[in-house]
Amino acid sequence: MALPAGARRGPLAGVRVRAPARLHLGFLDPAGTLGRRFGSLGLVIDGPECVLDLGRGATDSFEADVPASAALARARGHVETLRRATGCTAPVTLRLRSTLPAHAGLGSGTQLALAVGRAFSVAFGLGLGTAQLAALLGRGARSGVGIAGFDHGGLLLDGGPRADGAPAALLARIALPAAWRAILVLDPHARGLSGADEKAALARLAPLPREAAAEICHEVLMRVLPGAAGGEFAPFAAGVSRMQQVLGAHFAPAQDGRAFTSAAAGRLLDWIAAHTEAGIGQSSWGPAGFAFLPSEERAQAALAAARAAGVVAPALDILVVRARNHGALVADERAGG
Repeated sequence: MALPAGARRGPLAGVRVRAPARLHLGFLDPAGTLGRRFGSLGLVIDGPECVLDLGRGATDSFEADVPASAALARARGHVETLRRATGCTAPVTLRLRSTLPAHAGLGSGTQLALAVGRAFSVAFGLGLGTAQLAALLGRGARSGVGIAGFDHGGLLLDGGPRADGAPAALLARIALPAAWRAILVLDPHARGLSGADEKAALARLAPLPREAAAEICHEVLMRVLPGAAGGEFAPFAAGVSRMQQVLGAHFAPAQDGRAFTSAAAGRLLDWIAAHTEAGIGQSSWGPAGFAFLPSEERAQAALAAARAAGVVAPALDILVVRARNHGALVADERAGG
């Protein structure tokens, strides 16, 4: 039975969690030149997922159905962290059914951590909220959209991390129109920054100027959010593209001088933007890129034209996805019924 993340009922035998990918559409003020650092806009998508099963067992067992040794090691580490924090040390069985591509800009680390945390919490009847799990597992230091996306889905705006270190507060959530699509462009040969490399890159960058941060805030408040809420695709797409242009120029020095980590993804997305009405950009440090189109037909037509023009590199993985207007799902198997 599928339940929203966080739902609880009676004694549990095992649990499956399906955690969605998210696109990080950009920070509002990464340096805090307007007075508060970060703040971010993101979208949960109905495409790749992190799927895992966790239950109680006679002995510990950690396995994966996909080549995911690094992800499996992280999942085991999350279980150990949760054991230390909660005192629940009974053996567990954990199987990774699928994972999100690592360091691709899809939120793989946060979604894996929260999926493990939610499954562990439900299995032991702990009732831990997503924000609590994120704090225990070290997620959400800069962006809150992965945490909010795990719970809610949709287009999400957060207000930046709080002074006490708690995850960013969710300021707005909007369900995108059902017809809208995103062309998701993945480059398996490129890798986005993460961890210590990401921190070092941020430290080397000059602060985003106050005027640029103000422009991004205006684009989000007056074009992206109203466009999404009112079903007006043109202002939504234009606002996303403009905030991505500003941020792409700012972060380019950390990406070999490019707005896109993947040159191949950048060529395709720039071509789509030049030949159709689309909102384009890169999710976080990439290499995942995206192009928003107002319908499935328009998305497929744009891809067909791009292929005919020879701008789709063979190495790219391309999906047409819709927004996911709900969060992670928990499917549980109950003892005695």
